[in-house]
Amino acid sequence: MRKYSRPYVGLLLGGGGREVFRSVQRPTQEMHGARYGAVIGPFRTRRGADFMAKYGAGNPHCQCVFEAEKLAKREAVLV
Repeated sequence: MRKYSRPYVGLLLGGGGREVFRSVQRPTQEMHGARYGAVIGPFRTRRGADFMAKYGAGNPHCQCVFEAEKLAKREAVLV
């Protein structure tokens, strides 16, 4: 069975913001701990991960993967 990489959002150490990255395996402290303090995901789409990275910080309407995917899809329809 072939594994596919999934998009995740990593919260950069030192308050440096959020970054979208892809990983085939579920991220662990050993794999990504030197770069990220926390990881959100996996996301179904890159669009959902991008939305979470851009608008998710402090947004009460975007607190989980499902909400980010739903809001990103709505935004794409409106544009």
